[in-house]
Amino acid sequence: MFFYYLDLLDIDFFLFLAFAGAVTTALVLGIAFHEFCHAASASALGDQTARRLGRVSLNPLRHLDPFGTLLLFLAGFGWGKPVPVNNYALRNGPRTGMAMVAAAGPLSNLAVAAVMALPIRLGWTEWHNPFIVSGTAGWSVSDYVGLFLSAGVLLNTILAVFNLLPLAPLDGFRVWVGLLPIELARPIAQMERYGILILMLLFFIGPAIGIDIFDRVVRPAVEGIAGALTGV
Repeated sequence: MFFYYLDLLDIDFFLFLAFAGAVTTALVLGIAFHEFCHAASASALGDQTARRLGRVSLNPLRHLDPFGTLLLFLAGFGWGKPVPVNNYALRNGPRTGMAMVAAAGPLSNLAVAAVMALPIRLGWTEWHNPFIVSGTAGWSVSDYVGLFLSAGVLLNTILAVFNLLPLAPLDGFRVWVGLLPIELARPIAQMERYGILILMLLFFIGPAIGIDIFDRVVRPAVEGIAGALTGV
């Protein structure tokens, strides 16, 4: 992702620095907090597997996958270490309990986005979309802080929305399997083995054949949520 925005250096070094800091904060800490919330929710619902493995921790090193983290910075997508969960140990039952554990991750990213959006919503700093900044003439320190917060809001919202897509291995798959009636959930659950293949086809081949999930689903949802959080 950094390579895509190196041209920001031609506009303003501090602009790139604020963007780089926001990406690091949103992706590294956002993913670590995401996985922590999976682990903490599983523990709260009765399954201590993640706790025994030291995953109920805010230490990012407990949750970051080296290769997945590298891809995040290079390509803009990646993953953390999956949190092991014994869904049959969850007190709400294997389907409902697992849906609750799965939902905790994206909800944590929305919570982070809401906190980062608060200074913008209260008018303490300005909203600056880091993906369309064309110049920084007349900017003050407050504007760079606004850029940092705006990027954090957008990136955490992207993490939340993307992870709620109903495709394995994303969290949304577990959420929908847990929420749907069993007669609908069972055949959908059987598609889990093909989830990664379907996901890759949709995101890498889909746009070429007119099925752009990011532009048609993720982007509008992110823009709507970010706008609601910031009041912009």
